[in-house]
Amino acid sequence: MGHRVALIQYDIAWQDVKKNLATLERMMQSVEADTFVLSEMFQTGFATDPREVAESMSGCTLEWMRRMAQSKDAAIVGSVAIIDEAGAYRNRMLFVKPSGEVEYYDKRHLFSIGGEAQFFDRGASRRVVEWRGVRYLLQICYDLRFAVWSRQRGDYDVAIYSALWPAPRRDVWQLLLRARAVENQCYVVGVNRTGSEPQLSYAGDSALIDPYGRAVVELGEEERVEVVELDMSRLEAFREKFPVGRDADNFVITE
Repeated sequence: MGHRVALIQYDIAWQDVKKNLATLERMMQSVEADTFVLSEMFQTGFATDPREVAESMSGCTLEWMRRMAQSKDAAIVGSVAIIDEAGAYRNRMLFVKPSGEVEYYDKRHLFSIGGEAQFFDRGASRRVVEWRGVRYLLQICYDLRFAVWSRQRGDYDVAIYSALWPAPRRDVWQLLLRARAVENQCYVVGVNRTGSEPQLSYAGDSALIDPYGRAVVELGEEERVEVVELDMSRLEAFREKFPVGRDADNFVITE
């Protein structure tokens, strides 16, 4: 059996961590996959002011992710508002393996229009994580708009976008997921929430897009879980047959 990715889309209860983790655990209970992908701030909703909800790296959410990763024998991925060792707030994507090992990516592009940059510090480093033969590029929501940050360097197979992308901009979400897949010759996994928060509503539209820009699965607006088996041999064959990467421009990202 190939590498299976589970997309989990649900209606997040506003800043109710206990309820949200219980909901996710129930949704994951009978699902088998190698990687479970959750949304941005999957246990609180989009908290632009993290002072009341941020957890440390020894907090209950990461503890839950470790327990679930071990229980499901799978990686669990999603973003959490974290306060780091220096006291800085980070929108941090956690990639937790069954062994308890944690790798992470701090969101580079903070949504300043919505106030995220007022409290959070942005990340500086791009992060690729290898898991069971698949190389994942970790990205969060607003990063999707910045193509250079996710530019293929021959170092990843799947780009994950955990997001809280509002319903009024759903067409942009759907378009950019496809664009990132085509231009980088990769699979793209985009996981968004459904439902609403005090200030925003969400349409879901979580999807897994193939390297041709076609949707392998789309979740619509409902709470649901979908498992997709990645065809890595097909990806490799496509890259060999149509090696556009060799004609790409060289560049360096500066701070």
